[in-house]
Amino acid sequence: VTGQPAKSKRPKEPGENKIKPVNKKVKPKTPKMKERESADSSLKSQSILTQVMDKGHFQKLAATLSLSAGQSIELRCKGSNVTWNYPSYLDTFKDSRLSIKQLDRYGQLILANSTAADTGEYSCWLQLCNGNKCRKDETKTGSTYIFFTDKEELFVPTPSYFEIVYLNPDKPAVIPCRVTTPSAKVTLHREFPAEEIETDGTDIIYDAKKGFVYQHPTSDHKGIVYCKAESQGAPQISIKYHLLYVEVPKGPPSTTIAASSSRAELSDSVHVICTVLGEPDVDVNFSWQYPGQEV
Repeated sequence: VTGQPAKSKRPKEPGENKIKPVNKKVKPKTPKMKERESADSSLKSQSILTQVMDKGHFQKLAATLSLSAGQSIELRCKGSNVTWNYPSYLDTFKDSRLSIKQLDRYGQLILANSTAADTGEYSCWLQLCNGNKCRKDETKTGSTYIFFTDKEELFVPTPSYFEIVYLNPDKPAVIPCRVTTPSAKVTLHREFPAEEIETDGTDIIYDAKKGFVYQHPTSDHKGIVYCKAESQGAPQISIKYHLLYVEVPKGPPSTTIAASSSRAELSDSVHVICTVLGEPDVDVNFSWQYPGQEV
């Protein structure tokens, strides 16, 4: 027909939609390899974490989840020996809102009346035990980061109003001003001289799950800083962070031991002090050995 658009449909010839016999006989190898690869990758890491929804429905969780503060949430992990990880302060204050149970076929975590402070990573994994020794099953794990949004609390609350962050030239430093609303616009500011610190996405980046990250800290970064967040309302200010630049030689911590006296009479008291010198943010565990020690 004259003037008809080139993309208009034409009558189909008989048998036009049929699959050619050659396609039935010859099967491409590439799709089969892809299917095998996807099957192998699923065996390497299988998520066992789900959220319990209304009416007994279950939902697999993505890397992040946003809920309004005040909501309760129930998570389940498949397995008969499940271990959980969640914001540590819930353990510190032995929060009664948190309930964890192990049932026959799954582990259960319930958090009632959530608050902005509950924002953080929630994960679980299956434990493989042989006698008293247990290890994490890397193929069966689950993890999600939950934002409990609160217009009144754009920053995740902390127990203090001032924190020290150590800047080490050998590793990234984190200013942990995390937000409860992932869409909030967050900026970093220096207290003196008063100025906004540019976030270039290379040397200084912002991660809503961590805060501002200095990839290569230097002595120029030291000082007092704070964060500012905006999200459909008045801006909010975080607590202040004192950035201290430290250079500690690499290697294990060095120890010294000293006693209050090298000689003592029976029934006298002796004080023995062990001092460790090392990186300030490295945990140190002390163990003692002395004559007459009970095994």
